[in-house]
Amino acid sequence: MILNVSGRTDIVAFYTPWFINRYKEGFVDVRNPIYPKLVSRIYFSDVDLIVFCTKNPHPILPFLKEINKPILFQVTLTPYKKDIEPNVFNKKQVIEDIKEISNLLGKENVYVRYDPIFLSKKYSLEYHIKAFEKVCSELDGYITHIIVSFIDDYKNVRKNMNILRIKNFTPNDFKTLGLSFSRIAHKHNMTVQTCSEYNTLEEYGFLVDDCVSRELTKKLTGKSYPKWSSRNNKYCGCAKMVDIGTYNTCTHYCKYCYANFDEDKIKNNIKKHHVDSTMLIGYLESDDEIKIRRN
Repeated sequence: MILNVSGRTDIVAFYTPWFINRYKEGFVDVRNPIYPKLVSRIYFSDVDLIVFCTKNPHPILPFLKEINKPILFQVTLTPYKKDIEPNVFNKKQVIEDIKEISNLLGKENVYVRYDPIFLSKKYSLEYHIKAFEKVCSELDGYITHIIVSFIDDYKNVRKNMNILRIKNFTPNDFKTLGLSFSRIAHKHNMTVQTCSEYNTLEEYGFLVDDCVSRELTKKLTGKSYPKWSSRNNKYCGCAKMVDIGTYNTCTHYCKYCYANFDEDKIKNNIKKHHVDSTMLIGYLESDDEIKIRRN
């Protein structure tokens, strides 16, 4: 089993003490987001690989040596200001934290995600090219993989259009970005690829790959995994993962986020978080149906 920590919220940034408690106790409970009374119980003894996805790896750094599992880190590092990312951790510190993770785990196990990309009057094509150059330059020698993707039409995006003020990409925009990002990445001995996109930018030198590919997970674990068919994206070919997060629980409050769409729910959910609970939000209830998940 591959554990995704997490696509539904930033567990590392906001809930590391809870996660470490669960790891030490040996299991975690996860409510089904569609059928809340159905709870999956996951034992860490069944976990082959942990994929940490975060915008702030700092809280978990002191505990990495305690985790006796293969780890793949994906750190999202974007160039937006407080108007778009109101509560994201200091990005200069994130750069330093990525370097520390690279030294601990090896640079081949750390991916930087420069996503999502959108264009506006403030965040122009030239702005992104300059920002991408800065990221690659500062992390030269510490990472070898960068993943990019483009903003999608999520509920939260539509709600925040007056803030995002998105301009559509033209074919020439894609070409300029593709050629520029490819040149910059290669200059710093990195690969650059898109994630779950129809437009892969392969013709401009981008690598065609999945962000958690079945080839990579087999290399890390020695096991083969099926495609993550439950994802609602026909362009995703990642290995199947089990997510232990909960939607509407991340207080980064990014205006483009797919996992958050109701700030009132976020505030209410956070009140129900308990560091000693077996699940991220709330406690097990007497009428919950618990099923042990093995894959």
